[in-house]
Amino acid sequence: MGGLFDGSATFEELRARAIALRREGLSRRQIRDRLKVSNNDLLNRLLEGEPPPDWTKRPNAKDDLRSRAREMRLQGMTYDRIQLELGCSKSSISLWVRDLPKPDRPPRTREEASAIAKRRWEATLRRREIERQQTKFAAAREIGAMTDRELFLVGVGLYWSEGSKSKPHRHSEAVVFINSDPGMIQTYLAWLSLLGVEPDRIRYRVMIHESAQVADAEQYWADLVGVDVDTLEKTTLKKHNPKTVRKNVGEHYRGCFVVRVLKGADLYRRIEGWWYGIVVGARSTI
Repeated sequence: MGGLFDGSATFEELRARAIALRREGLSRRQIRDRLKVSNNDLLNRLLEGEPPPDWTKRPNAKDDLRSRAREMRLQGMTYDRIQLELGCSKSSISLWVRDLPKPDRPPRTREEASAIAKRRWEATLRRREIERQQTKFAAAREIGAMTDRELFLVGVGLYWSEGSKSKPHRHSEAVVFINSDPGMIQTYLAWLSLLGVEPDRIRYRVMIHESAQVADAEQYWADLVGVDVDTLEKTTLKKHNPKTVRKNVGEHYRGCFVVRVLKGADLYRRIEGWWYGIVVGARSTI
C-alpha cells in the first residue's frame, strides 16, 4: 500500500483496527488520522459494512417539518395555513399528510363564497390581461422598421377602408379621412407625408357628440397632430338622441378626427388606381 499506511500492518489488521475504532464511536476523520490513512477509497474498504455512530449523523430538517405538518393537519389546519406557518411547499405538505383525514370545514356563507369567487375571477382577469399584453408586444416586435413601400401599401389600404370614396350616386373625388383611432390618424398623416402632400394643403376638424367635452377633445386632437387648436376648422356637433344609450362616453371619448386634403382630385384618382393595382396583385397570388 506504499505510503498509505504503516507497511508493517496487513489490510486485515488495519480493517480490524478501523472497525474497533468505529465501534468506539470515532468518526471517519478521526479514524483516518489515527491510522494515518490518506486514501478515501482505502478508508471506505476498511469501514465497509460498519454504520457511522449516531452522533455523526446530521439531523434531517425535513423530518422535523414533516412531523410538525402532520400535527398541524391533525389540528384541522388547511394546506395554506400550514404553508404559511412552516414556509414549505404545498406539494411537500400534501405528500406528508395525505394519509390523514381531511379536516372538517365549516360551511361558507353566501357572502364568503361570493368573495372567493370574485377573487378567483379577478385573478383570472389579471392573468388574461398579462397574456393579452404579452401577445400584443410580441406581435408589435414582429413588425419592426417599415420601408417606404410598406408604408405606401399600408396607407392605400388604410384610405380605401376608412377614407371617403366616390359613388355612382354621389360623384366626388375629395380626399377625406375620418377616424377615432389616434394611431390610424398618425399613420395616415405619415402616409400623406410620404406622398409629398404639403402641410398647408391639409385641414383638420373634430366630429363629436354635443354632450361630450368638446373643448378637451379639440385640444387633444390638435396636440396629436401638432397644430394650434385655433387652426382647426369648426367642429361638427352631433345632436344627442335621448332615446339612444351611448356607450362612447367618459374622459376617453374624443369623437372622430377629420383630415381633408385640399385640391385632392388628382390624388384621389391615384389612390383609386393604387387600390385596384393591389387588388389585381392579390388575385394573381390565388
